[in-house]
Amino acid sequence: MRFSVSVLLLAAAVTAWAAQYDLPLPGSDLIGELYQVRVQPGETLLDVAREQGIGQDELLLANPDLDRWLPTPGAEVVIPARHILPDAPREGLVLNLPEMRLYHYLPTRPEQTPVVVTYPISVGRMDWKTPLGQTRIVRKQKDPTWYPPASVRAEAASGEHEPVPDAVPPGPDNPLGKYALRLGLPAY
Repeated sequence: MRFSVSVLLLAAAVTAWAAQYDLPLPGSDLIGELYQVRVQPGETLLDVAREQGIGQDELLLANPDLDRWLPTPGAEVVIPARHILPDAPREGLVLNLPEMRLYHYLPTRPEQTPVVVTYPISVGRMDWKTPLGQTRIVRKQKDPTWYPPASVRAEAASGEHEPVPDAVPPGPDNPLGKYALRLGLPAY
């Protein structure tokens, strides 16, 4: 798959979690490596995932014997930073939904080594279908206001969740982050 819309809503928020790799030689699709770190006092596995630029699910699957909330200080944590590049053209943005990872193939000049930058991402709620397909960014907006859709407000009003405002202004509580990238798809 070349592209999915959900990632654009979150890509700006995960810039600090990027890892850059030279593209492998033809015939190989592996990038990165496995390594280990030790849990520091007071850290959760989620803290380790954030510090290492690894998705939470990736880290938990690689360390099934460690408690996500109370790992033993000094415990070794396997960091699964080895990835198989998706079977897709190596250009632009490619999202691997099952892996919950975005691959950004940077443009290069002929004398440069081609590189890929990869990010852990979130694709939304389990019961919401992620639209698939190719699209383009049609508008960029700095410090956007988020207007929750009627479906989100209705679900919150049902009593299952906290109330949702009609609008969320720019700032740390805005789920869009500092930038909104609008796509050429209806409703996005």
